[in-house]
Amino acid sequence: MTHWTRTALLLTLSATAMAATLTPAVTPVAHSRPAGRAAPALAWHPCEPDAAGRVPAAGQECAELRVPLDYRDPGGRTVAVAVTRLRTDRPEARRGTLLVLPGGPGGSGVQRLAQKGEALRAATEGAYDLVSLDPRGVGGSVRANCGLPEAGRHLVTLRSWPAPDGSTAANADRSRRTAELCARNGGPVLRSFTTANEVRDLDRLRGVLGERKVSVWGSSYGSYVGAVYAQLHPGRVDRLVLDSTGDPDPGRVAHGWLASMAPGAAERFPDFAAWAADPAREAEGLRLARRPADVRPLVLALARELDSRPRASDVPSTPLTGNLLRQALQNALYSDAAFAPLARLVKTAQDPQGRPALPPELAGPLPDADASMTVAAVCNDVRWPGPDSGYARRVAADRARYPLTAGMPVNISPCAFWTYDEEPRPTRISDDGPSNVLMIQSLRDPFTPYAGALKMRAALGERARMVTVERGGHGMYLGNGNACGDRVVSDFLVTGERPARDTHCPD
Repeated sequence: MTHWTRTALLLTLSATAMAATLTPAVTPVAHSRPAGRAAPALAWHPCEPDAAGRVPAAGQECAELRVPLDYRDPGGRTVAVAVTRLRTDRPEARRGTLLVLPGGPGGSGVQRLAQKGEALRAATEGAYDLVSLDPRGVGGSVRANCGLPEAGRHLVTLRSWPAPDGSTAANADRSRRTAELCARNGGPVLRSFTTANEVRDLDRLRGVLGERKVSVWGSSYGSYVGAVYAQLHPGRVDRLVLDSTGDPDPGRVAHGWLASMAPGAAERFPDFAAWAADPAREAEGLRLARRPADVRPLVLALARELDSRPRASDVPSTPLTGNLLRQALQNALYSDAAFAPLARLVKTAQDPQGRPALPPELAGPLPDADASMTVAAVCNDVRWPGPDSGYARRVAADRARYPLTAGMPVNISPCAFWTYDEEPRPTRISDDGPSNVLMIQSLRDPFTPYAGALKMRAALGERARMVTVERGGHGMYLGNGNACGDRVVSDFLVTGERPARDTHCPD
């Protein structure tokens, strides 16, 4: 699993470079700038490899964009946002700039462009300069710390997995402490990690680039950011692609997305079950059962066994528990490419003499800044139900209906205890705007299920067309190997032509 995937798995929506991003040589500190002074031109330079030695795309450049910490005080304190670009290799074919919006919240645009830039440039026939950014709190952009203890920075504790008996008391205590630490230590920088500020920063970037209009490809959470940007600035968007999209209703933002992961996992799991029961897995030593119908009870039984008897893993301080296995399963549903590592983990955990190798994203804690950003970006956008709103009851019902996720998607989180400087007001997406939107969506998406995408489609009305892809997984364009879906999106970005009506791509 790639590093940028980890944090998208932490919430709902896309791939991220939480702890490992290309180094854009940005010092994320705050300064002040006299009121009224225009943002300076960007000083582009070659991106540098990250700490793990991963290299940027050929020709990828990085720069620092200064933005107001608080747009209500545009002449006050500023912070750094890391930006990146990959210029067209066919200047004669250049149409304009395509903003590439990462998922998450927590995804790195610098890393996203490193991973997808060359393929995207080829797919769009050089029609665009490709541009992205690390949103506030991510990678080379301004960071903040809540001062979270190491035990609270593991993926399986940042996600509120109930206790083996379904109890949520420990989740509530940890969530309250996390919210208190973020309120005490995060300061105004942490409180600025919002969709609204990412949209403002994107428009600042558009202006600095000298573009009257930009095209946008947003994936997962980035698709929501793109939809908000187009809603607030309809005249500044040329072509908009929304890839793997959640329900945009203000009452469903963030906590509704998380809750949707329970049915999403249930809809996606049969793809893994069919793969794991295929006779072709026999030679690989990864066949889990003779019939697809037997895979689900096998995995659920193993998780219950690990609840009571955790298995020593290859990380001495981190045994494989039932909830770690459930989290590994949820992560693996992102892409068919993750099925083999999950089956290997299950096989090893079944062996009394085995020592399971934990997936990298579960083997240790996140850095404090990454964990803090993840919590803040989820909580800042919308007021969540309070701690006395019936979480235990909802968890019990969800565990019974969706045992694969064991109640986690509806469980209490730090957001239930969050404090706000002002009441958050999510943007309502509507059909008021130009008809320049193309959606692409998997039918079996574990993180942004098809039902949520239909809500976005309905909200956009005649502004949009949607292409559904007959397969499972999250992140469709240039991400899951469907040539039909890729072709429809690429044609739209290059020519502006969309299907006359909503359409379907077979696998």
